[in-house]
Amino acid sequence: MKTYADFTDAELVVLIKNKDHAAFTEIYNRYSVLMFYKVNQMLRDEEVSKDLIQDLFVGLWDKSALIQENNNLSGYLYIGARNRVLKFIQRNKLQNDHLTALAVYASELSMETIQDIDERELKLIVQREIDNLPPKMKLIFEMSRKDDLSHAEIAEKLGLSDQTVKKQVNNALKILRTKLSAYAPLGLIILELSKKG
Repeated sequence: MKTYADFTDAELVVLIKNKDHAAFTEIYNRYSVLMFYKVNQMLRDEEVSKDLIQDLFVGLWDKSALIQENNNLSGYLYIGARNRVLKFIQRNKLQNDHLTALAVYASELSMETIQDIDERELKLIVQREIDNLPPKMKLIFEMSRKDDLSHAEIAEKLGLSDQTVKKQVNNALKILRTKLSAYAPLGLIILELSKKG
C-alpha cells in the first residue's frame, strides 16, 4: 500500500490544495529541517530561524491554493525562506557586511542552485543520527518508523514485551531530539520523527 512518504512532491501539492493534513505533514517532514538549516546558515540565529520556518510552513498551508502543481517544491520553499530572510534583514535594518553581502548573494541565486536543494540533505542528517543509536534501539526504531510496524508486531517478531519496545522507541526519540536540536526546533524534530500514516 502506498504511503504519503511514497508520494512525489507534485502529488503532495495536489493533496494539500485539498487541505489534506497528512500530505502537509509529509511535506513538513521532508523539508522543514533542511529549510531551517539553510535559513540558520544565513542568519546564524536559531530563534529567528525557527520563527521564519514556522511562518514559511503556515504560509504554505494558508496559500496552498496558489501553488502551481508542476513547481519544484524545494525551490518554491527555498524562495519563500530566502524572501523571509531578506524581509527580516530589511525590517531590522541589519546592515553589517555579512548580512548585506548575503542579501545580494541570495537575490542573485539562480533556479539551478535552488533545484539542487532536496530532501537528501535532510535524510542524511537524520539517518546519521539514527545510525548512531545503540544497535538494538536502532533496530526497534527502524522497524517502527521505516517498516511501519506497531509495538505489538515488533515485540512479537523480536520476542520482547510491548512495554520494552515502547520504552526503546521513546528512548530513541529522546536521543534523536537532543542530537538533532542543533538543526531544528523541537517541534520540527518531533514531526520529522513521528510515525507516518
